[in-house]
Amino acid sequence: MYICICNGVTDGQIREAAEQGARSVADLERCLGVAAGCGRCQPYAAELLEEVLVPAPRQCVAHVVVA
Repeated sequence: MYICICNGVTDGQIREAAEQGARSVADLERCLGVAAGCGRCQPYAAELLEEVLVPAPRQCVAHVVVA
């Protein structure tokens, strides 16, 4: 899905940039041009970046042994 229409940046590109070290919207702007145009995408890019950088919580699974 396109996150930044002005520069044609997709969510996949933002995820890849995060995997390669982007840690802020400023980093995304430098490497991809995100939020360098109208700026409407900035909150969406920030939210996506946070989602990628914050690991998902671990889920505990109870192991039940039935005899």
